[in-house]
Amino acid sequence: VCSSDLDGALMSWALSDQGGRPLAVVLELLRADAPGTVTGAPKAWPRWAVLLPHVLAATGHFEYLPGPREQPGRAETSWLLDRAASYLQVHARLGEALPLAEQALAIAEAAHGPDHPDVGAALNNLATIWQDLGQPQQARPLAERALAIDEAAYGPDHPDVAIRLNNLALIWKHLGQLERARPLAERALAITEAAYGPDHPTVAIRLNNLAQIWQDLGQLERARPLAERALAIDEAAHGPDHPIIGTDLSNLATIWKDLGQLKRAQPLA
Repeated sequence: VCSSDLDGALMSWALSDQGGRPLAVVLELLRADAPGTVTGAPKAWPRWAVLLPHVLAATGHFEYLPGPREQPGRAETSWLLDRAASYLQVHARLGEALPLAEQALAIAEAAHGPDHPDVGAALNNLATIWQDLGQPQQARPLAERALAIDEAAYGPDHPDVAIRLNNLALIWKHLGQLERARPLAERALAITEAAYGPDHPTVAIRLNNLAQIWQDLGQLERARPLAERALAIDEAAHGPDHPIIGTDLSNLATIWKDLGQLKRAQPLA
């Protein structure tokens, strides 16, 4: 579907209908067209820039009914609001993202109940927005609930559980509770390695996060090999000129500097 399909007469007709079905069709078309992965996927952003006003218009006319009974367009509305919030989040439009994520969560809970994996995903995304807003105390209970839902739904060793563990670890880190953060980050790393192998770029992310926690704990000799391994993985995966390599080099340089090894730090910085 092209964005023009959603303009003009079709959109006006759908949004003015009281029966709900034409609006549900538009929501279905939007979901089919909108890229599902937004965070870390810049190639999807131009399409989202085009679709966003249509998504906001269509979802703004949807009135969800509480309870488990079927309602045309409800699942699509929650999904679109969640992804729209993610798009706004990655573009630092957090004030706009927050109410969309809150609405996506409310609709998911109304549709599925409090313990469904879709609710866990919505909780996690809302938690990351609060975290980006500098409100880790608001993010923590959401992230804890998302982790509990996913562990119950998928088991303790699922990759989605690793994502939830990683996010909760970062929240505890920002709250200054490093000893709470560390075991979560270690577990996230172990699950990710088991799921994807030792050389996957996602493993590098987990390694860097754990390295930063060890660094903040003053355990620099524990942090250094983790940061070095993250750099090696990313160089192999992305090549030496990828922007993430600069971040890895900066992280490692900071560790060497804190170790008093300025000669090792300077070429990396």
